[in-house]
Amino acid sequence: MEQKKGTLLELHDLSVSFRRYVHGISLYQGLKQTDLQVISDLHLTVSPGEIVAVAGSSGSGKSLLASAILGILPDNATVRGHLHYKGKELTAARQEQLRGTEIALVPQSVTFLDPLMKVGAQVDGHRKPWQVEKRKALLKRFGLPDKTSQLYPFQLSGGMARRVLVSTALITDAQLIIADEPTPGMSLNQALEALRLFREMADEGKAVILITHDIDLAVAFADKVAVFYAGTTVESAPASDFKKGLDALRHPYTKALWSALPQNSFTPIEGFQPYAGKLLNGCLFAPRCPYKTAQCMEKIPPVREVRGGEVRCYCGS
Repeated sequence: MEQKKGTLLELHDLSVSFRRYVHGISLYQGLKQTDLQVISDLHLTVSPGEIVAVAGSSGSGKSLLASAILGILPDNATVRGHLHYKGKELTAARQEQLRGTEIALVPQSVTFLDPLMKVGAQVDGHRKPWQVEKRKALLKRFGLPDKTSQLYPFQLSGGMARRVLVSTALITDAQLIIADEPTPGMSLNQALEALRLFREMADEGKAVILITHDIDLAVAFADKVAVFYAGTTVESAPASDFKKGLDALRHPYTKALWSALPQNSFTPIEGFQPYAGKLLNGCLFAPRCPYKTAQCMEKIPPVREVRGGEVRCYCGS
């Protein structure tokens, strides 16, 4: 599939499944292999100079997307679909070559920090000579004293460890940064500073995928918001549409997320996101959607362009 001009990363029809063993119907059948599909028909594009916020509830596939792009899924995972970086297929060999250099990750868990290595060495990474001055400047912007470089991860608070993790990605020359929930544990000022740094990098021509539950922070700094539901993209829209209000959005689930925010109507939506092992044949949101039709229950809607955004819905407008 040919990549759109000016696009850094493009994903089409991306699916991720995991091979697992389950008990048969009877004791005599023993264990059998099955594939659990957790991401299906996912669609996302990221351009240089752009922050794309990926939003959605827990279990919607946001963190798995990051692992699929970087090629760090476990051995029992199978990835299908089209995944292109700078116009070329992102194969396993190319992922290994670009990981940590052109594509950097801010992981969600602070356990990614090596407990046996001092902070300074971890921020600098494998690059030699170490970028001591750049590291000091980054740590200072995050309110961390110089002595932080000489500490071990167990000597850091949760918020300090989170800021160190962000620094490990920002110190690189990566063209694409994937930040998976980078701000939990930070104060509001620290979180804003981290997002300002991401914004500066994007303004310099780099690209950022910001995986987050905090739609308010995402909208304040992102150019585009991709909304995930049950392992697929239901809408990609300019971040400004979330500021305009309900009528500017397209998909019923996106509108429900907007309405659930405290500053809006704070209205919850009935039902639950389906479990990956019990996905329906049609639109995954249909059981909870007030606008569903018979067509929605039978076939997954295609992605279509609507009012400057993209939506996976037959009735979304």
